[in-house]
Amino acid sequence: MGKKRLISREIEFFYSRASEETRLDKGMGVFEFERIKYLIDKYLQLDSAKVVDVGGGTGKYAAWLSNKGHDVFLIDPVPKHIKKAKERSSSLKNPFQVQLGEARCLNLPNNYADLVIIHGPLYHLQNREDRIKAIKEACRIAKKGGVILGFAINYTASTLVGLFHGLLHKESYFKMCVDELTSGVHTPPEEFPWLLAEAYYHRPEELREEFETQELKYLNIHAVEGMAWLDKDYFVRMSNEEDKKTLMDLIKITENDVNLLSFSPHMMIAARKF
Repeated sequence: MGKKRLISREIEFFYSRASEETRLDKGMGVFEFERIKYLIDKYLQLDSAKVVDVGGGTGKYAAWLSNKGHDVFLIDPVPKHIKKAKERSSSLKNPFQVQLGEARCLNLPNNYADLVIIHGPLYHLQNREDRIKAIKEACRIAKKGGVILGFAINYTASTLVGLFHGLLHKESYFKMCVDELTSGVHTPPEEFPWLLAEAYYHRPEELREEFETQELKYLNIHAVEGMAWLDKDYFVRMSNEEDKKTLMDLIKITENDVNLLSFSPHMMIAARKF
């Protein structure tokens, strides 16, 4: 028998074509990278913490954390990502550890980490039962008092993008949006191969509920991009320091406003282990 598959064929195929390595180097990815580093920094309680990056991709966040002096352990189910992460780690003065694995069954001891980051599993696991398993595992490996950060895609994300770019009037795209808005299930139409593979898009209150049912203390939910990306001249504004500051100030003012969270394509939940 062959090796057990850690991810679905659809997700494996998506990442065989998509470059997670370059995604954060262009367009909205550049801003996403900076914002997520800012948000993670909010919850780093120690100068030298044990951090587990679950679904850490090719290791860009792991490398950043390692360079800050943290002891980082990256886990990802995509062999292509693991290879690149190992290469990245080997070039650092403070290398991070890399392991092929998946969120529902982490090969780490109980009470191991000060901070656990769940980067991709919450949206790549369509079934609630699987997401709960991933959260339980993060909770298991976190120390008492440790923090778990979970990243999710907002249930409104495709609809907002569709409105902004005129895609909503494509029949198959609109049907996809209806599914996401009513059930959270994201299944990309064949005619849009560049869209994310099968996934689950959360409502903010649903994301909070999934964490709180695992005996975790809810701390906050933060918008990642917030509403700033809706500026029609967004990329021009972000290249101007004064304009960029205005947009960043807007995000900081509104990032925890529950009434505005749905304008942000991504969000991050923070919770603490009792």
